[in-house]
Amino acid sequence: MVQEIYIIDDDTKKLKMLKEIFKNEKEYNFKRVKTQDIEIALKNIPSLIIINEDSIDKDIIELCKRIREDDDNSITPIVVIGENSNKEHRISILKLCVEYYIVKPIDIDYLYYTIKNIVRLMYTNRRVSPLTGLPGNVQIQTEIKKRLLKKEPFAILYFDLDNFKSYNDLYGFAKGDEIIKFTARTIVRNIHASDPESSFIGHIGGDDFIALVSGVDYEQICKNVIREFDEKVLEYFTKEDALRGYVEVANRRGIIEQFPLTSISIGVVDAEIGRFKNALEIGEVGAQVKHIAKTTVGSSYAIDRRHK
Repeated sequence: MVQEIYIIDDDTKKLKMLKEIFKNEKEYNFKRVKTQDIEIALKNIPSLIIINEDSIDKDIIELCKRIREDDDNSITPIVVIGENSNKEHRISILKLCVEYYIVKPIDIDYLYYTIKNIVRLMYTNRRVSPLTGLPGNVQIQTEIKKRLLKKEPFAILYFDLDNFKSYNDLYGFAKGDEIIKFTARTIVRNIHASDPESSFIGHIGGDDFIALVSGVDYEQICKNVIREFDEKVLEYFTKEDALRGYVEVANRRGIIEQFPLTSISIGVVDAEIGRFKNALEIGEVGAQVKHIAKTTVGSSYAIDRRHK
C-alpha cells in the first residue's frame, strides 16, 4: 500500500532530497504543501507529516496544535526539521505529541530510517486486529475517506460468515478463531492476486471483513474467494460433519438443531465518482447488499451497481 507523506515546506529543496533518498521505493509518495495550504494535507489524511520549521511562515507550536486537534489526524505521526538546537524549544514541540525533532544539518541515513520506522510502526500498531494482523476500524474509516477525497472510482467488498455462531457453540472459540484467521488469509490471498498495490483489506471485527479495490474484476474476486473458502473450510470440521453437510447443536432448551456448515457471504458496493459523500452512506448500502447475499443458502455474493 502506498504511503503518502506530506512535507509542509515553503521551499522545494527538502522534497527533492527525500524523493532522491526514496527513489527506489515506490511505496513512498512525497508531496509538498505550502503553509497556506495546510488544510489540503489534513483532508487527505497522510501516513506521516514532515514540517520544515525554518521555511514556514506560521508559528510551529500553533501549527502542530492544529494538526493534533484535527480528528482525522490526531494520531498521524509528525516529524519537525529545524536549525534550532535549543533544548527548551525542542521539548516544547515534543510536548505536543510530535514524534521527532531532527536538528540540521540532516544526517541522510538517520532521516531515512526515522521515516521508514515510523511508517512501519504505524502500519503495525494503528488499531490492528491482534487475531488477523489486519487494520481495524480506525484505518478502515481513514482509507474510505481518502478514496472519496481523491474522487476516484473504487469498490467495497463486505465479507461475513454464515452460521459461525453454531460452529463456535459446537467446536469452541479457539477453533472459531482458526476459521477467522483462515478467512482473513483467503481474502488477502485472492485480493492481492488481482490488486496487490492499491487494495486495502481490513478486519471490522468478529467474522466481518472489508476490502477496497480499484480497477479490477471484483466479481471474479468474489468467485475466487468463495471457491477457495468452500473447499478449504471443510478442514475445520470433523469428517462426519463435513460429509453430512451440517452440524447438530443443542439450543438453550437442550433441543438438537441442525445448521448448515459455515459459509461466506459477500456484499459489493460499486462506489462510482460522486455517488457517496461519506463512509456512513457507503456502510448503509453495504449492509443492505450483504443482507441480500446472506438470504442465499451457502456461500454467495451480491453486487450493488446502482448509480448516483
